[in-house]
Amino acid sequence: MDVTLLLQMAAEGFGGRVAIGPRDGGPAETLTYEQLHERSRRAGAWLAGRDARHAVLLGVNSPAVPLLLFGAAFAGLPMAPLNYRLADERLAAVLRRVVPGVAVTDPAFTGRVRTLQPALAPVDVPAFLDATATDQGPVPPGADPDGIAVLLFTSGTTGEPKAAVLRHRHLASYVVSTVEFMGAAEDEATLVSVPPYHIAGISAVLTSVYAGRRIVQLPSFDPGEWVRLAERERVTHAMVVPTMLGRILDALPETPDPLRALRTLSYGGGRMPVPVIERAMRLLPHVEFVNAYGLTETSSTIAVLGPGDHRAALDSADPAVRRRLGSVGVPVPSVEVEIRDPSGRPVPAGTAGEIWVRGEQVAGEYLDRRAVRADGWFPTRDEGRLDDAGYLYVEGRLDDVIVRGGENISPGEIEDVLTAHPAVADAAVVGLPDTEWGERVVAAVVLRDGHKADRPELQDWVRARLRSSRTPEHVAFRTGLPYTDTGKLLRRDLRAELLGEQEESMP
Repeated sequence: MDVTLLLQMAAEGFGGRVAIGPRDGGPAETLTYEQLHERSRRAGAWLAGRDARHAVLLGVNSPAVPLLLFGAAFAGLPMAPLNYRLADERLAAVLRRVVPGVAVTDPAFTGRVRTLQPALAPVDVPAFLDATATDQGPVPPGADPDGIAVLLFTSGTTGEPKAAVLRHRHLASYVVSTVEFMGAAEDEATLVSVPPYHIAGISAVLTSVYAGRRIVQLPSFDPGEWVRLAERERVTHAMVVPTMLGRILDALPETPDPLRALRTLSYGGGRMPVPVIERAMRLLPHVEFVNAYGLTETSSTIAVLGPGDHRAALDSADPAVRRRLGSVGVPVPSVEVEIRDPSGRPVPAGTAGEIWVRGEQVAGEYLDRRAVRADGWFPTRDEGRLDDAGYLYVEGRLDDVIVRGGENISPGEIEDVLTAHPAVADAAVVGLPDTEWGERVVAAVVLRDGHKADRPELQDWVRARLRSSRTPEHVAFRTGLPYTDTGKLLRRDLRAELLGEQEESMP
């Protein structure tokens, strides 16, 4: 199965529904599912008429995203949405890897691509959209289910980004196994604000098309505009990363029942501080929250903490149930999850180790190598544990584990304790070199507006809840922490910054 079949089913099943555009938009502002299908076929013919092996996108959310995604599939080409926020040197390195290709670009980026990689012959988004509105000749035969549907270049903080390969069968398997065909009511709309070069942006398009949900696009995230657009378009579903959710809550109007049309809000892509989701559930009691954990290499979600689990955890007096609010839920039915030790052996429930996954949606592949094992298991490099009831807790990247005196310490558990302090808005923990212990625990903390806390108070707070070895030996106060635009903490950048401060303070 390839992704064009998902669109064909939508066009045949509910072709008259609005697929993309405003709720009260006219014909020039909206595309129905029938029109999206036809114009995607034309996009495929347009791409097939060019000497290209990649369909590159350098732009924000717009109708060009689904048209290029499905058009590339019709043409049998991989779509490669690139991070337009990359510095020139890093963007040039990525552009070299998608030649020969055709680049569809926002007008603001066309000149940049022409300068950095003229071989891509950039075409700006308005010209591409015009091309899909006219007949482009015969439509190519379409995609091989085993062909590459999307190339996603990891954001990476060091070295050249890895090119994650997602084949049609991986994406189609994820959609079909997690979404009910035509399961959305006609009044449902989803707000897509995650950039198209993120797996969540791709999966939002595919799952919405299969469900029959109208797609509302926010070109780039701004919390105030997100709230205004959600209100105006009566958005019923949305997906955000944790840093987005905190900013959205701050931007909510001081009126009864804000975001009254919103039914389901999914979040993922990073650790969600428990105080933030508790606050969200208090401010938006009518909304069902879903924590979705997944990776680019797994075609998106592999574990879900559903609305019922959220409510049960928030209302429970049982500490074991209450803790589940900090979990990512249970694996989706089509995916197997195991926790393994460094030698690759499964460990008992409650024991931390590396998260391994297996399932039809799991790609585990890069352009230069396959990371998935011969038996289908993929080592994620994420650290986590499963409790006795099968709930998965993600502690962070294995590379981020602090080794202090031979003891492995997860930054995540210390961060969770720090953010539970009433004065702390955000926190990050790293390990810095130490001559006695190998590494020392150092925390960077952002305080809430109008609140105060000093270093000894926060150290005592952690010491009272965790072992003394997990108490930060130093606490640095910050006005903000470094994150990518998709909500991932730039832990290496923070570590380098704190290391520089440590070296300056040493005699």
